[in-house]
Amino acid sequence: MQLQSMKYIITFLLLTANLLAVDAVLTIEKDVDSKASIAIIEDSSTANSSSNHSKMFSLLLNDIKMSGHFNADKTSRKGSFENTMLPPELNNREYVLKYSYSSSGTKLAVKLVLVSENRVILEKGYSVNSSKRYPFLAHNAIVDINNALGYDDISWMKRYLIFSKYTGSRSSQIWIADYTLLFSNKIVSGGLNLFPKWANAGQSAFYYTSYNTGLPTLYKVDMHSSSRNEVISSEGMIVCSDVSADGSRLLLTMAPNAQTDVYEYNVHSGTKKKLTKFRGIDVNAKYLGDENSIAFVSNRTGKANIYTKSIGSSSVSKAAHYGTNNSSCDANGENILYSVKEGSNSNIYLGTANSSYVRPLTSNGINRFPRFSSNGKVVLYIKQRGNGNTIGYMNLATKANSLYKMMNGRIQSIDW
Repeated sequence: MQLQSMKYIITFLLLTANLLAVDAVLTIEKDVDSKASIAIIEDSSTANSSSNHSKMFSLLLNDIKMSGHFNADKTSRKGSFENTMLPPELNNREYVLKYSYSSSGTKLAVKLVLVSENRVILEKGYSVNSSKRYPFLAHNAIVDINNALGYDDISWMKRYLIFSKYTGSRSSQIWIADYTLLFSNKIVSGGLNLFPKWANAGQSAFYYTSYNTGLPTLYKVDMHSSSRNEVISSEGMIVCSDVSADGSRLLLTMAPNAQTDVYEYNVHSGTKKKLTKFRGIDVNAKYLGDENSIAFVSNRTGKANIYTKSIGSSSVSKAAHYGTNNSSCDANGENILYSVKEGSNSNIYLGTANSSYVRPLTSNGINRFPRFSSNGKVVLYIKQRGNGNTIGYMNLATKANSLYKMMNGRIQSIDW
């Protein structure tokens, strides 16, 4: 039984490794001169009082950069958090961000000052229950500053990543992390634990597949209580690739009869229906638009490509209009991300389910597992470098981007 399960895991992973619109206005990059200028001042009374203090300035600066809305001064300055006077050299900035970071590493206070009027636009305090979670102090503050100025939402910064990484033969762990990976925490270990997927927008629960019993089994884990409940098991393999917006339906890849197909599972009734019936490999389905149709990966033409179909219809349409060996599909609305194998490289492309629009997002290396942010405006992907992994982000609207080296261990799958 375990050998058969491993056969399907390997088949699925080979498919997604070898198989391994946003509107055109998103291609317009903000001119540097049109972005708001901002400088950062740390409260001198608390500066360097903990090991994380040297990292807080860099965190705030990075979050400001990734928002895509500011031209940030990279100079690290110290001053009084309470004093209303600003250094004369900052008179030509539009905004000054003052912050005071506690010695405990768990509290951050910020003030956003409009320089021309010397007026505080936002003043707020933040706290976390452990100093390990200090990156979220910066993320929450920059999201609030962004909102206070009326810019496009960047709340994706506050979300957790969840991913599985291999640690040995038939061994993998599931971790959560902030988007910079400065915070990370192992939440599932022991045996083979794969394909984690958030169960709802609030990230209060997640699904994952365990290959540690007689049958591959899908579990749901509550983040608050750590309780684990079995959802469904199947011969061969079972993977939750997407969850409906209301959390009531799951898209599953299953192979109960030695054939991988896409199924839709009703969480409330426990019933499932088969959505694809191709005598080949159909996997990794994602809901499109109003969730009455799906995008999925299939080898219908001999190599993997991205297809769409309405739920309840047998008609299938090709969705990827570039490349002949495409995989790692993700969707947001009608927009689709996929990885295209190009010689020794794999690159990420952006397209739409209802047009021939195609936009390359990476140009070299092995780039896989593209994922949209919750608002569809930022793309996460994994860049493989030798035995290591780097996580990348691209802001589609502003073209701001960042790369972060991931911890040891090869990434198996990731969700956001």
